[in-house]
Amino acid sequence: MEGIRRSAVVEDAVRYRFFAATGAGDEALLRRCSEVIVVRFAPLLAAYIWQRQPFSLRYVPPRGETPAHVGGTTLFGDNVEDEWFIVYLIREITREFPGLAARIDDNDGEFLLIEAADFLPRWLTPENSDNRVFFYKGELHIIPLSETQEQECDPSAASLTISQALTLLSTRSEEFLAAEPIRTAVYKRISGYPEKIQASFHRAHCYLPAGIVAVLRQRPSLVAAAVQAFYLRDLVDMRACRSFRTFPPDNRVMTVVTFTKCLYAQLVQQKFLPDRRSGYTLPPPSHPQYKAYELGMKLAHGFEILCSKCSKQSPDSKRNVLNSPLWERFLRSLKEKNYFKGEMEGSVKYLELLHMAEDYFEQSVSKTESAVEVSPGDEILTLLQTTTIDVKEFEREAACLPPEDGE
Repeated sequence: MEGIRRSAVVEDAVRYRFFAATGAGDEALLRRCSEVIVVRFAPLLAAYIWQRQPFSLRYVPPRGETPAHVGGTTLFGDNVEDEWFIVYLIREITREFPGLAARIDDNDGEFLLIEAADFLPRWLTPENSDNRVFFYKGELHIIPLSETQEQECDPSAASLTISQALTLLSTRSEEFLAAEPIRTAVYKRISGYPEKIQASFHRAHCYLPAGIVAVLRQRPSLVAAAVQAFYLRDLVDMRACRSFRTFPPDNRVMTVVTFTKCLYAQLVQQKFLPDRRSGYTLPPPSHPQYKAYELGMKLAHGFEILCSKCSKQSPDSKRNVLNSPLWERFLRSLKEKNYFKGEMEGSVKYLELLHMAEDYFEQSVSKTESAVEVSPGDEILTLLQTTTIDVKEFEREAACLPPEDGE
């Protein structure tokens, strides 16, 4: 279905909004609902590596014809799977919380309808589709035109406000269940989750400065920002990589880095040779660990670029958000749903999973509209000042690394 009405959403971003199905959601109730959602889905959200931005919810007050709701916008960049994972989350959230109805769209508009274009009813057009497509009680619903509206020639006469749509959904939802072929087409696109999360990862050996290894132990998601920085580098960025003030090539160690397949592909497919002044050199391509050296060199460039753009803020300027009741509920949910997979508390694997959970919580759940935005470079420099870098320990671990994933 081409030409679906475009919403006010930036390119390569997906917008999602949860409304009280009755249309009468007060602020306290909606804020509480957003907290319960992230706690309930903590294991999925903490385990995911986002391309650009994580799934996050905030309260949005009523404005014009749009009632109060909780929602967010996530930039997914080149990894469209982030968008479809969010569709999966939306469906599951409305299944778990039947009092919510959800809208989701992107810069193409009603992209769910595009996915099911071959099965749409004749009456559904780009001009009348806005505010008619909802997830409700775990199922896709499409609110049709009334008999009177179908006879109208003016497309604007068929417009529907969200409040009107919510009233219809809450009283007659069984009439608006999307036709089975439409639901099948959309659900097929999100089938396989949550197992697909692990399948989306690619673990590779990388020869990296010990400082980056330490940073990634604490904040695994920073790999995405570093890959993006390298992938989108410009001449100004490359000037910062002549001296490598933050991550010189001394004290490099072999380690395993977890990417998504998309991030790994972005890093691998770039042809790149380091500046001779940087101190980074590569062994001959015939070297058995050439790929690990090359990947590490590229990733180090990404980290150096991020640090070159930071505001040099002090570690004390970042709020400690892990001393809150919400974090305690978040962590308890992780433990109850076997997020730590039986790992002993304090073990290397347990701490790796814990850092991923802390990372997601700090970057999305705990942020408020008044919170100061912390750039990836600021985050990295703060971690370097507050994290112990044990090169000898990294070298011992490098001697018995698990195998990397096949190409």
